[in-house]
Amino acid sequence: MKKWLASVMALSLAAPALFADDRKEKERLENCGLVVQEIMDIPDDIPQDLIDKAYCVIVYPSVLKGAFIFGGSYGRGAMTCRTGEKFNGPWSAPTMMALEGGSFGFQIGGQATDFVLLVMNERGARAILSSKVKLGADASAAAGPKGRTAEASTDVTMRAEILSYSRARGLFAGISLAGSTVRPDGGANEKVYQKSVPPQDIVFKGAVPVPPAAQQFISYLNKKTPKNLSSGKEI
Repeated sequence: MKKWLASVMALSLAAPALFADDRKEKERLENCGLVVQEIMDIPDDIPQDLIDKAYCVIVYPSVLKGAFIFGGSYGRGAMTCRTGEKFNGPWSAPTMMALEGGSFGFQIGGQATDFVLLVMNERGARAILSSKVKLGADASAAAGPKGRTAEASTDVTMRAEILSYSRARGLFAGISLAGSTVRPDGGANEKVYQKSVPPQDIVFKGAVPVPPAAQQFISYLNKKTPKNLSSGKEI
C-alpha cells in the first residue's frame, strides 16, 4: 500500500513538469510556423526559386547566443521535407531538431535570432536525419542569397547543400552558423508524438500525422512551394 501511494505521489508531482515540456514543444512548432511565414513572405528575403528547389526546410525560432569574448549558440526547432521517393510530394510531418555550436569573437550581451535553413539536395537531407551534422564540414553550407531571384548567386547555390538565413531580434547582426551542428532531437519527438519514432520514419515513411501545433508550418509550405522544381541531381 505504501509503495502504491508513493508511486501515485511521484506521478502527481511529475505530471506538471511533463505537461510543461509537452507544451514547450507545441509552442516551438507553432513558432516555427510563424517564423517561416514571416520570413518567406518578404519578397526581398529568400528567393522563391530557391524555396522551390529546396528538399527540406529547418526552422529554429529564437536561438539564444551571447557571451563576452567567447560565444555559444543553442536552439531547438523542427525540420520538414518533401515526401515521396523523389522528394516531389507534399511536405512531411516535422521532426524536432537541435542546433548547437560555438563561436569566437568580441561579443557583449545576448540575443535571440530566428534561423531558416534550406536543405538543397537528398544527400544533405538524409545525412541530417541520420546523425549529427557539422555545418561546413560534414555538409557544405553557405549564407543564403537574398532578393527576388538567385540567378546572380548560381555558384554559391550550386555548391552548397545547406543555405542559411537569419533574422536577428537582439543586439547583434551578421551571425554565422559555420561550425555549428544540427541533429535530430529524439527526446522532443517523443514528447510531440507521444512515442519513440525515428526521424527518418517521420519524414520518409509518414509514420505519424502532422500534429495540430505544426499545421500552420506545414500548410504554409504546401501553399508557398507545392512542387519541387530542382533538377533532382545530387551535388
